[in-house]
Amino acid sequence: MTTARPLEVIVRSVEVLNAVGAARSGLTLQELHDELDIPLGSLHRILTTLDQADYLRRSPVTKRYFVGRAARALAGRGGSHGARLVKPPAALAEAADETGETVFLTELIGDAPVCVSIVEAEHALRLFVRIGQEMPLHAAASSRAILAHLDEEMVRALLEQADLTEYTAGTPHHVDDVMHVLKQVREKGYAVCENELDPDAWAVSAPIRDGDDHVLSSVTITAPGSRVADAEVRERLTGAALRAAARMSAELGNPDAQS
Repeated sequence: MTTARPLEVIVRSVEVLNAVGAARSGLTLQELHDELDIPLGSLHRILTTLDQADYLRRSPVTKRYFVGRAARALAGRGGSHGARLVKPPAALAEAADETGETVFLTELIGDAPVCVSIVEAEHALRLFVRIGQEMPLHAAASSRAILAHLDEEMVRALLEQADLTEYTAGTPHHVDDVMHVLKQVREKGYAVCENELDPDAWAVSAPIRDGDDHVLSSVTITAPGSRVADAEVRERLTGAALRAAARMSAELGNPDAQS
């Protein structure tokens, strides 16, 4: 019995997905061609197909390819509330133990802030967050804690091409309004979202800085607004988020972080 030869286009598609998945900063068409030695015509067709199927996404700003929503969703399937394929960072688990609330880690993948790890509270949130979920650029604390520290022209370009959905009456849904909120985030050092994605949802998010002092991720603590109505409770959760972010920044080699 002979072994069937794999279809070349499938092998090449897998090679493209693996290469893009391994490149945190994404890859251009030319970089993929140089790395994989796939003819440009064939490579363009593969990228177009994977993009249309949402397994890859091409940033409209940088023109680089990143892993898409469909590919990320594969890591979040299997079992109640999604599979936990990667153990949450210790700082995430400790913040969840300390506060009793849901804590999650968001990373900027291409131009999309994506939840990549989560420790859920004992009492599930009505506003459900899951691994692989893209967070709205304009309306989520987790996104704003990252965007506030990126190049302003790039952020404005992203917002101008995004769907700034008005989820509630409190959602900032104009580019200038969001840019103003991001300025406040930079000044305070953390982001807060109150009744902007859901009428009874509150969240605080702190930026995580890497060894080069770049912000590409954030840690967020979120809870129903009714459970954090007291100002002291919100202050306690904000402190927990800042400490968790500082610890993860220190683990990434940030010299100014204190864990």
